[in-house]
Amino acid sequence: MSAIPFVRDFDFEYGRCNRMSPRIRRVIAPNPGSFTFTGTGVFIIGTGEVAVLDPGPAMPEHEAALDAALKGERVSHVFVTHHHLDHSPLAHTLAQKHGCKVHGRMPKVTEPEGGEVRMEAGDDLGFRPDVQIEDGDVFTGPDWTLTALHTPGHTSNHLCYALKEENALFSGDHVMGWSTSVVSPPDGSMSDYMAQLRRIRLMDFDTIWPTHGPQITDTKPFLDAYIAHRENREAQVLKQLENGQTTIKAMVSVMYADVDKRLHPAAAHSVLAHMIHLVEQGKAVCEGAPGLDTRYALA
Repeated sequence: MSAIPFVRDFDFEYGRCNRMSPRIRRVIAPNPGSFTFTGTGVFIIGTGEVAVLDPGPAMPEHEAALDAALKGERVSHVFVTHHHLDHSPLAHTLAQKHGCKVHGRMPKVTEPEGGEVRMEAGDDLGFRPDVQIEDGDVFTGPDWTLTALHTPGHTSNHLCYALKEENALFSGDHVMGWSTSVVSPPDGSMSDYMAQLRRIRLMDFDTIWPTHGPQITDTKPFLDAYIAHRENREAQVLKQLENGQTTIKAMVSVMYADVDKRLHPAAAHSVLAHMIHLVEQGKAVCEGAPGLDTRYALA
């Protein structure tokens, strides 16, 4: 299996608005971290009458940078990929300034399985879109056309947006150039995630713009490796079952033996997502509902 050809190096400066393509500009918020990489990349799409995608965290310096980047322009749409704290908190503030609406999907607010482990930036509990987007909805401006793609997996309400004029995809956290995406039950679903990865690959985009990190330009080989990584991890879980392991904790201790044990609780959530997927496919069985403390066996 080929390693994922991650893309991590790019030129940026916090607060600076960079022209990325004829229709795309980006402002990166100063919220770097283990789940956000260098920070949230906010995309401004179009010229004059524009759309803003994933406005990011409610930070005064970031809000000021966005205001400066948008000076003299009208925001007609604010789009959100999903309801995490690094993506959506500034959405309504920005929309109110420009007299437009926030577009997205309603979240299912759930605690992660086990309750004690948070594997992403956390939920924006107050997020409520003004306009509920459905898969395939199309939005237009003077020089841009965006098609919404419902891509559940990272979260149940995750959306990507395809820019027709540049055959580009704004992928949110569904596909990231710097890292694999987190899929943590119960809101995250590995079955949905894998199906949507394959769907995106078939659409053959020229460029993928994640919310965190640089763009992906060699998209098919990247997505092939992204999918193969998940399939390989699933094969490792099946191998553990073949070897007689019955609990996720025991599997993690073997599969992640060379990883800092402080990260094992997070790793257990990833294994759980794969295990639920295997049960749904009929490749594994379990006693009761799949969970972190459930016992599993090969079907």
